[in-house]
Amino acid sequence: MNFYKYQGTGNDFVMIDNRNNVFDKTNVKKVQQICNRKFGVGADGLILIENHKEFDFEMIYFNADGSKSFCGNGSRCSVAFAKLLGIIESQAFFLSTDGEHEAWINKNGEVSLKMHDVETIEKGTDYYFINTGSPHYILQTDNLQALNVKEQGAAIRYNERFKNEGTNVNFVQQHQGKIEIRTYERGVEDETLSCGTGVTAVALSIADQQQLGASKIEIQTQGGLLKVAFKRDVSKFSDIWLIGPAEVVFKGDL
Repeated sequence: MNFYKYQGTGNDFVMIDNRNNVFDKTNVKKVQQICNRKFGVGADGLILIENHKEFDFEMIYFNADGSKSFCGNGSRCSVAFAKLLGIIESQAFFLSTDGEHEAWINKNGEVSLKMHDVETIEKGTDYYFINTGSPHYILQTDNLQALNVKEQGAAIRYNERFKNEGTNVNFVQQHQGKIEIRTYERGVEDETLSCGTGVTAVALSIADQQQLGASKIEIQTQGGLLKVAFKRDVSKFSDIWLIGPAEVVFKGDL
């Protein structure tokens, strides 16, 4: 069985063309084994590309632990993979875990993914909680690089509120106009170099803080730069686009 390894700002994925059902989607242990960085290929997640009657393709996303969720960077990598497979050219309409999405890929390989509108933002005295297809708990910090992201992120992810469903945790630092984040991802249960839904959630939290209207915000992850464009009115964020690179790393056989 052939696979490709893709990465989007350091968020890495094993990609499998499953249009002929070569991979058993019920085999969670196989997903875990492939994503294991010591005994498998190693990845933050595994993605299957499948046929769909109403869309260009369907993306099936597994976290490294075998659970399913929506993944922004994984979706962008899926679009790049679909182009490699000849399924699409520059525009894609596909189905993911949280519903349908539109995406564009330009000549430089940069993928723009349209996210769902966000109407609900929970704002506490020192945090934001925003669902951008996956849930994100957002905290500001003044010393981002010194944080133990795995330890502090896990403490929130497994607290009384989130222990059953889980949440991703984003730590954010703003300094001299630059926005940097580090992310603890549920399903990986560790820090990842990037998280597309997390970057999107952070951008919206900053837009709320600063009362921004239509904007494009750049955010530096540990693995590279991502951009989030959006429109904002009194009731919701709309026309949200997650923009960044999606690159093939290597091809292999399982």
